[in-house]
Amino acid sequence: MIADTIRGDVFQASNQHIAFAVNTEGYNDAGFAGAVSSRHWPELANTGKKKLGDVFSKNVKGKTFHALVCHSLDANGWKRTAETVTKCLDSLNVPEDQTIAIVLMGAGMIGQMGGADVFAILGGMARSKKRVAIYTL
Repeated sequence: MIADTIRGDVFQASNQHIAFAVNTEGYNDAGFAGAVSSRHWPELANTGKKKLGDVFSKNVKGKTFHALVCHSLDANGWKRTAETVTKCLDSLNVPEDQTIAIVLMGAGMIGQMGGADVFAILGGMARSKKRVAIYTL
């Protein structure tokens, strides 16, 4: 469920949980995942192959970063992102009274070059049982 949409820097969010997209190939050194990798989670840059729908998390200085494996770098690699983001969000162990800050997926260069449907992805976030605040720049 979308609780809020915020134009701002998610790294400055007061939310304890921050979720973002990563790819199945495990090359996460660009886009928002690249920013998380360079600032907080160096191992994220090259995780090796992951399955669509996998989630892995890391606690850093009072924040928990949740990497949601919800797209591929292949042609049509964003086709199942909307349904996958719902599944990934719902799997997170986050109390119901907490809102997850989530980066708007598919709106950046990688997503747009890959044909991401941002509105369908927003729908996937809205269908989640978790409360999310969508961050965009």
